[in-house]
Amino acid sequence: MKKKFKMEDLDCANCAAKMEALIQKIPGVTNASISFMAQKLTIEAEEERLEEILREAQKAVSKIDSNCRILTD
Repeated sequence: MKKKFKMEDLDCANCAAKMEALIQKIPGVTNASISFMAQKLTIEAEEERLEEILREAQKAVSKIDSNCRILTD
């Protein structure tokens, strides 16, 4: 399943690249990409594990920038 999420307070393209690399390592994630310009995260992952994967993705994002958030609504 492919899903897009808006990101809040993503301040730098280098940080986005680091976040993307961490999210791609999460078990169940097939592919992940972050567009710094569009402030969007696209995740391809197992649908039944999506909530768990999003929690792990938020932890990964917070490691790089504690102010950045993935908006899920």
